[in-house]
Amino acid sequence: MKTPKRLASFDELVSAVVESGNCSGCGLCTIIDPGLAMELNEEGFNRPVRRLPISPKYDERASNEFRASCPGSLVMRPPQREVASKDSALGGAVSSWQAWAVDPQVRFQGSSGGVLTAIAAWLLESGRATRLLGAAADTGSPRRTVPVELHRNADYLSQSGSRYAPVSVLSAKSALSPATVVVGKPCEASGLRQLMRYRDAESLPVILSFFCAGVPSQFATDRLLAELGIPPESPLRSLRYRGHGWPGEFHAETVEGLEGSASYDESWGRQLGPSMQWRCKVCPDGVGESADIVAGDYWKTDAKGYPIFTDSSGVSALIARTKRGHDIVLEALGAGVIHAEPLELKDISAIQPYQVERRATLLARLAGRRLAGWDVPRYKGFGLMQQTFKNPIRSLRYAYGSYRRSKAQRASQ
Repeated sequence: MKTPKRLASFDELVSAVVESGNCSGCGLCTIIDPGLAMELNEEGFNRPVRRLPISPKYDERASNEFRASCPGSLVMRPPQREVASKDSALGGAVSSWQAWAVDPQVRFQGSSGGVLTAIAAWLLESGRATRLLGAAADTGSPRRTVPVELHRNADYLSQSGSRYAPVSVLSAKSALSPATVVVGKPCEASGLRQLMRYRDAESLPVILSFFCAGVPSQFATDRLLAELGIPPESPLRSLRYRGHGWPGEFHAETVEGLEGSASYDESWGRQLGPSMQWRCKVCPDGVGESADIVAGDYWKTDAKGYPIFTDSSGVSALIARTKRGHDIVLEALGAGVIHAEPLELKDISAIQPYQVERRATLLARLAGRRLAGWDVPRYKGFGLMQQTFKNPIRSLRYAYGSYRRSKAQRASQ
């Protein structure tokens, strides 16, 4: 008689995701088990660390929830029942727009037309939600990015703008409340929606997200500051990655008044982007398909379709993924909070070459990683096989590159 195979414990499941490089640092596992906390590891990324023991009686339930929701283990494309249009790279939409905040200050300080800030603030001020959960600079140490919870009459502008650094928005339990507006990365949106679906939650928080290229290491921010002449021991008064124009500059100021700046192209292209964690390189959904509403830059492009990073007034590509999100956009438009004009998904896809190529080559990169002996997440419903065979030669090239890098990583351990 065969001995039944022992099921992995919760801690073993979490460790397997982290050790395989598949952890996105979203913080969802700390909601499932509050005995975990998110902390920076030796590479500068947020990872779960055991702080309090887990109850043996809770272990099995926590393990099942983790398997069903952790975006480092599983990402499922949401049901497409409500969508009116679809795109192979951008997913489905109930409606899609080009949009920006009507308030000129919100539009100026926001990373991409300020539209998410405008919608989130309106949801709170109109009483449609009681709190906003997102990410912002740590007020005590602006080099770091932390989850923040805002309520009515808060200073929304001080919390606006992108943060190209590790942050675990889902480490806040208020993310589960239907009275919350959650502004998070696409992996946080998918993890939250999957957990709530697994728990059969009757009501979900409003989920807002943004087009995401990946999470850079915290140490990349530190290196960029050093390049700009701001040493590690200098306390900062402020640090922003974008905003104050579009796309805006990386800008830091010390408490002594020393300042340093770098263009978006320089900061992202030279320091931040190259330090991206592995999980982001195999992300199936950088465009927030699990959100109610998602926004991204609606760039001007050159003749080859690549973005031109010249300063101008911010414009967002805005996609309502759900009927709920569509209704919020229409109400915000009617309230004069945002300006929005209809836009087809193919027009958005045309100015997002990175997202298009990442989705089209994902299965090849996963195959190369798997052949090199690494575990990879499971992705369901994204049509990756069909996209892979549209350009088989390119797919083979990506698979080999992924295999070679993953093999070298395995050998170095």
